[in-house]
Amino acid sequence: MKRMALVSLLLALPVLAFSQNAADIVSASRNRIPSGAISTVSKMVITDANGRTTTRYMYQFTKDFPNGSRTVVAFPESSNGRRLNDSSIANTRFLTIANSGGGTSQRIFLPETRKVTPISSSDGSKPFLGTDFSSDDMSSLNRAANLDTHSLLREEQFSGPFTGGTRACYVIESKPKDSSFQYSRMVQWIDKETLIIYRIELYDQKNVLTKLVEMGNVKEFQGRLTPTMTKGTTVGKGTSTTIEIQTISYDASIPDGVFTDYYLLNGRSQ
Repeated sequence: MKRMALVSLLLALPVLAFSQNAADIVSASRNRIPSGAISTVSKMVITDANGRTTTRYMYQFTKDFPNGSRTVVAFPESSNGRRLNDSSIANTRFLTIANSGGGTSQRIFLPETRKVTPISSSDGSKPFLGTDFSSDDMSSLNRAANLDTHSLLREEQFSGPFTGGTRACYVIESKPKDSSFQYSRMVQWIDKETLIIYRIELYDQKNVLTKLVEMGNVKEFQGRLTPTMTKGTTVGKGTSTTIEIQTISYDASIPDGVFTDYYLLNGRSQ
């Protein structure tokens, strides 16, 4: 089963048989995609506090490896003669290596430096390339269920901006076992029928709601129900980042070389 970062992680299969144990529900929700490799093309819209928007396009590649999974996010300059991203972001590439034991490492290539640079733990909570998502946020949404303690708070009918109506959901609180983790707790609304996550609230170490993630606009691709919209909002700042999946391919043929420093540097595998 596949755990995924940012846009890919919020996918679902038909309901699985499990007890109403919070840890079981979260694990089933986060590990539900029978695909060893996934590629997506997405449109990103960043909205500032004054309502001004910036549009970007990104490719994402995710693949299972023997000791975990790897994800690359790339912002291409152009495709088929069409310019996709301006010079401030074009050709930036980002790699996340998630080890099955729970550890995660991240590296980024910035064209202006022509270097691949590790992202330190102190930088993990900072906004990622001007978006409302930090690199830690990506890891938070993709983290192994056994790294947290889970509690079923309640079951309720839920309607969000992308749910397409009212859905019966589990409301589950997850608290990291590692007290140094950026967030003190995460509350998530998980569809009882499909296991799709529709909403996540992220609370800081002072138990203040700082980030809201909303998902939905579910479509079917290759037999898999796929939320195509993800919106991250920074509470109190009035800013948001929306990611819309335009194309997705499950069981994609992705060379292992894509998930290397060479690819980050050159935009192609060896």
